[in-house]
Amino acid sequence: EPRLVADKADAAPLEVREGAIDFEDIGFWYTDGDACTHVFDDFELHIPAGQRVGLVGTSGAGKTTLLRVLSTLSRATSGKATLMGVDLKEEPDRARDHIGLISHNPMLYPDLTAEQNLMIYARLYGVVDPEARVMELLEAVELKHRRLDVVRTFSRGMTQRVSIARALVNDPSVVLLDEPYSGLDPHAMHIFDELIASVREGRTFVMVSHDLDKGLALASHVLVLARGRVVHFGEKDQMSPDEFADLYRTTVGMGVS
Repeated sequence: EPRLVADKADAAPLEVREGAIDFEDIGFWYTDGDACTHVFDDFELHIPAGQRVGLVGTSGAGKTTLLRVLSTLSRATSGKATLMGVDLKEEPDRARDHIGLISHNPMLYPDLTAEQNLMIYARLYGVVDPEARVMELLEAVELKHRRLDVVRTFSRGMTQRVSIARALVNDPSVVLLDEPYSGLDPHAMHIFDELIASVREGRTFVMVSHDLDKGLALASHVLVLARGRVVHFGEKDQMSPDEFADLYRTTVGMGVS
């Protein structure tokens, strides 16, 4: 069975922190001409290590912006954001060593093979014995037999499976997932669920999904965002599915999301 844990050369030791993710007084806004749009103001969020957080909210709630800040693709305008004790503004490169990101964009080179794509990322992250790591992951996503085929010949579901392998190549401490089931057929969904189950021990997950049932099934905690603020954050088991549905409908009905 694939090991799914990578050895990394010259890995920087993690600063011991209770929280895997800590946002303090985070502000995020952008301008378009004379208009200034505030996504977050004085945003606070503390996620302890090991939690699997289902992030939900309607369009415009701030979900995508939150993931972009966490993944270092965007920088907060103000405040302090840390991931595994690393300041996302001051040390984004070091923070990326601990992040795996699965998004709508597979972040793969279509004219390279599946194996070549994963080798690039394994070497960028300094994985020890990258060849073995890549073979482990290709076997885990059941694409080892297609490892020498260029990615542009793959279906959407197959491409997403290679993207999942890419996100795990550096053995990340924090895995960020933006609609991970998008484009996956039932077989690929099953592979994805098994992969997450096999690597979730000791890792922190933050997942955005419009499929509330899928999102809640994988989550240990639920975070509801509305217009850049936290409406609810707590253990999934503290609330029945019907109670959560009522909370979500009430949030939308109040016009706050």
